[in-house]
Amino acid sequence: MQRIKLGRYKHYKGGLYRVIGVARHSERPSQEFVVYQALYYSREFGNNSIWIRPKKMFLEKVLAGGKRVPRFKYLGK
Repeated sequence: MQRIKLGRYKHYKGGLYRVIGVARHSERPSQEFVVYQALYYSREFGNNSIWIRPKKMFLEKVLAGGKRVPRFKYLGK
């Protein structure tokens, strides 16, 4: 399975995030989730909100502007 690098990522829609780590579901230990933190303020969710997303979804490519691009692009530490 592909590893997730810790560090900063850019969402294909523009938001910046920091990946904190990978977590497992207690009822399904084989299912991995990426834990990441928004690096911005949101009126709805506050400052630096924390999110999880299935690892498979985090790593997938999405259609944007007629091209297949990574949902999250690694920017570095």
